Amino acid sequence: MTSSPSTSAPPPLRIGIAGLGTVGAGVVRLLRENAGLIRARAGRELVVTAVSARDRTRDRGIDLSGVAWCDTPEDLATHPDVDVVAELIGGAEGPARLTVSRALENHRPVVTANKALIAIHGAELACTAQQAGVPLMFEAAVAGGIPAIKTVREGLAADRILKIGGILNGTCNYILSVMHETGRDFAEILADAQKLGYAEADPSTDVDGVDTAHKLAILAGLAFGRPVVFASLYIEGIRRIGALDLQFARKMGYRIKLLGIARQHENGIEARVHPCLVPQDASLAQVNGVFNAVVAEGAFVGRLMLEGRGAGEGPTATAVCADLIDIARGSAIPVWGCDADSLTQAVALPAREFTGEYYLRLNVCDRPGVIADITAVLRDNGVSLRSMLQHADAHEIRPDGTQAVPLVLLTHKTNEAAMQHALHHIAELEAVLDEPALIRIDAG
Repeated sequence: MTSSPSTSAPPPLRIGIAGLGTVGAGVVRLLRENAGLIRARAGRELVVTAVSARDRTRDRGIDLSGVAWCDTPEDLATHPDVDVVAELIGGAEGPARLTVSRALENHRPVVTANKALIAIHGAELACTAQQAGVPLMFEAAVAGGIPAIKTVREGLAADRILKIGGILNGTCNYILSVMHETGRDFAEILADAQKLGYAEADPSTDVDGVDTAHKLAILAGLAFGRPVVFASLYIEGIRRIGALDLQFARKMGYRIKLLGIARQHENGIEARVHPCLVPQDASLAQVNGVFNAVVAEGAFVGRLMLEGRGAGEGPTATAVCADLIDIARGSAIPVWGCDADSLTQAVALPAREFTGEYYLRLNVCDRPGVIADITAVLRDNGVSLRSMLQHADAHEIRPDGTQAVPLVLLTHKTNEAAMQHALHHIAELEAVLDEPALIRIDAG
């Protein structure tokens, strides 16, 4: 008679969490509330054994008795009861970068939600992770609960991706959505968003397009197998979008969205963040409020779009825990989808090489000959005019008696350098009263 082999359960995966803000506390809560489900899917228990945060006395609504506290987050990298480090501090430098680097150097897998860190230092960290033979996972760094990283890096691994991007910042999408619905101005809606917790006290990272750019850099690196040098991206935010632009957009059948767009060309990678006019019947135009949408286009798979909440405790904690489950199962997918040894960093194409259609709004003197002067400048710079619209209701008499009227021009496809040159000369015309507003049109 022979005895059956031992089937003892594998040891738990011991997790050290750096940062106990909204996301960090959410990860602890999710791991505990869904412990049975996670154990079944991971093949072992996932337990938080150590944490590090600035304030030990703060009530986070979670029981941390029996959990070790580290004085500094980088101490988690060498803690004897930690198998994997979850970095949820944020920021591209300082404690976050040091914690991740030390953990990888000490052969500890890392899970992070830190988009800035991966966008700026991802190529370097990929080499460190490969040399240490451990995974670096960052599903939560892009679009919160949307499985964007897994979709691009794993689901589309066999296809050649032609284009990637989308609506990647919930704060900006909320502001533009409410501006569209109410006709109110940017500053007023931003103040409301801050009161509701949709915007930070200092909203510059969001509204100036930097957050979107971090996420776009990551998506582009995964899509094209080459981390993009972050400093080379073209970045433009939404501060200059006025209520009048939303009104004109609606009249012409468009919505205005802040988009991240990346394409691979023969001469390099096009990667840019800026407001776009999106046709009202396009799927992206229907993504409103704090929702995000990631769009990818593959040579074989065609176009696909993933939509969901891009931030917050629940979506982000879910993405962090998905990475922890992968690590518990022994996943070892390279950071950028291919060996770090084969990676070269790509510089994004300069803005002057972009091509597309444009929306141009001008406030001009209401007098004969003005339109002829403007169209002559466009003609002389090789910019072809597609249509024109005036807003008679917005006619204004200024304190000096000047009669001003807003004028919107839509162009055919042209070169960015030509458009900017024309814009410079239009702004110098005596009849043009304010700084022109230029928005690009997304052709899909």
